[in-house]
Amino acid sequence: MLNWNIRSPTLISAAIYSSLSLFGAIAFLAITILTGDYSWVARVGGAGWVFLLSMIILMPTVTTWVKRKLGRGS
Repeated sequence: MLNWNIRSPTLISAAIYSSLSLFGAIAFLAITILTGDYSWVARVGGAGWVFLLSMIILMPTVTTWVKRKLGRGS
């Protein structure tokens, strides 16, 4: 049985780093639309890369930060 505790550090950190990564990808897409002469393939592909790399970088850092803030980690 899964424990879906709302104060779970895993769920909180997943919401934070997913939101930040999505915001970064949307910001990249908006900047490339407003400036530059890029194709839609380059824009969407770049936004996908920004999302993916942001997730990779933010997952361990945000999870550790949330665990420390909640007092459940070292």
